[in-house]
Amino acid sequence: MLILMAAITILLSKYENGTFQKNKMSEDGVKQRHDKNKTCENDNNEQHTTEQDEMTKPSTSEKITGVFSRFVESFEGALQNVLETSSGRKKLNTLSIEGVAEYIKLHKPQNIIVMTGAGISTSAGIPDFRSPDTGLYDNLQEYNLSDPMEIFSLPYFLRNPEPFYSVARKMFPKDIKPTPTHYFVQLLAKKKILRRWFTQNIDGLEHMTGVAEDLIVEAHGSHRISTCLKCRKKYDLKWIEDELDKEGVKYPKCVQCEGIVKPDITFFGENLPGRFFKCAISDFPKCDLLIIMGTSLVVQPFAGLIGEVAGDVPRLLINLEEAGQIGKSEMASEGLCYGHKSNTRDVFLKKKCDDGVKHLAELLDWELELEALIQEGEARHAAKLNSQ
Repeated sequence: MLILMAAITILLSKYENGTFQKNKMSEDGVKQRHDKNKTCENDNNEQHTTEQDEMTKPSTSEKITGVFSRFVESFEGALQNVLETSSGRKKLNTLSIEGVAEYIKLHKPQNIIVMTGAGISTSAGIPDFRSPDTGLYDNLQEYNLSDPMEIFSLPYFLRNPEPFYSVARKMFPKDIKPTPTHYFVQLLAKKKILRRWFTQNIDGLEHMTGVAEDLIVEAHGSHRISTCLKCRKKYDLKWIEDELDKEGVKYPKCVQCEGIVKPDITFFGENLPGRFFKCAISDFPKCDLLIIMGTSLVVQPFAGLIGEVAGDVPRLLINLEEAGQIGKSEMASEGLCYGHKSNTRDVFLKKKCDDGVKHLAELLDWELELEALIQEGEARHAAKLNSQ
């Protein structure tokens, strides 16, 4: 739509400035130069020439056809100019994971943005809570919910927090640890080429990798910290887990005022954290490679971030299913373009996220570095368990 509007604007500008009269103006110019050289012709010849001109004037239908033809030519030219300007130079030699690896090697991007969703944490044993077939919602019949996702609605939670915590007990298994995908992002950070890590996940595994706090943006909050909705007292995850382990406790209550304690995650009906918007505005114009993993790209405004990078920035999606595709219209300007004939920069790798990042690491000759980070993380996790 933006391309169409820009093209129309250019066309209107050309029309107002007389560009569509270019052919006629050229013809008049030739005629004027020809008339200037006719210094030896008499009046009779001039009259004869005028009569011939009248006889050879194009008909009304011919005029309309000519104008329409020039309009089409001008429109096509303007549209092509807009497309070239918005798309920029093609940076991927091949629209494949190999092409992305080659781009990283040759162009050495320094401001890579990573966007992740639930798909990167499923191998850690965390179910995708948006999927109804995970078994998370099997015990909610007693609450007579019209939709299981209602437990993530803030108004409903305020009325009855029990269903949410019934699911939360199964949502976050204890002793979870980051996946190879998490460590791949850590590798980008270690190489100092990670601009920001935008995540939809609320499991907090990003922080367990060692990636600096300021590089992580939790778009939907995190369950690592919880807050009393009455007095605003803060609680850590261990306190929540200990409370829920107590017999007879259906949901945690504040020790100060007995108010409902809610995890600092974004429920339906709540605004996203201000930092999400602040970082999105500052980061995406500078992005030189966008890597998207494990997300269906359906939840806004997170999904809309993919359209905030420059028109020539390569975008890689690693996912088990296609997601975020552009519309069928040629004029569509949003979404990923893989599979579309106008695609010049988008790549879809249909793999599990862990398999996808390992493949990319191999192509980049980073596999040993990635494996080392995974082993270091495993050792930290084991040491933590032994200390408990």
